[in-house]
Amino acid sequence: MRRLTFASTGFLVLMCGSAFAADIGADVPMTAPGFDWTGYYAGLQAGYGWGQSDISGTEGAPFSITPDIDGGFVGGHVAGLWQFDQAVLGAEAELNYSSIDGTTESGLGSTFGTDIKWFGSVNAKAGYAVDRLLVYGIGGVAFAGIETSQVAGPAFASTRTNIGWTLGAGVDYALTDKFVVGAQYRYYDFGSEHYDVAEPFNDRDQDVKLNTVGINLSYKF
Repeated sequence: MRRLTFASTGFLVLMCGSAFAADIGADVPMTAPGFDWTGYYAGLQAGYGWGQSDISGTEGAPFSITPDIDGGFVGGHVAGLWQFDQAVLGAEAELNYSSIDGTTESGLGSTFGTDIKWFGSVNAKAGYAVDRLLVYGIGGVAFAGIETSQVAGPAFASTRTNIGWTLGAGVDYALTDKFVVGAQYRYYDFGSEHYDVAEPFNDRDQDVKLNTVGINLSYKF
């Protein structure tokens, strides 16, 4: 009888313990939480750019010529991101060294050139996160050091700082909790800048637009 009582008591304790464990287990997540994009980042980017430069005379005989430009770039960036559920908001700044340039020859034999020495931007960034994957849009104020040049026997070159805007989109993937890789497309409109040049050349306006595709590697602090 005593053995039966102990056995019955043990069975009841076991059943109650199992039920309690099952109840606790229902409230405890079975998997670790997803990647959190909130944080500060710094990294490098590199890519290829192509676009067009519209050069038009503002004195003397009117002229208009359009060199195509292309080339590579490499640079760095810093960013801060904050995640709210699956929405990610933040800001990013970039600065790039560039070898994007191009020349074209006019009907009179002069060679006109455009050379983007460097460019960068300060941006707002907004995206949608699915664990370690982030798809985003980006845009803001863009700036660049752009040279205009002409060779017609004699030659000249002059560099000014252009200010415009940029818009783009990209995708990032967190390889680890610290390292993020990504790809991005950007469109830059650096606006029109006026160049006063010495004789025998004519003053001119130069309007530069640029497309870029690039890859990036970031470290999350």
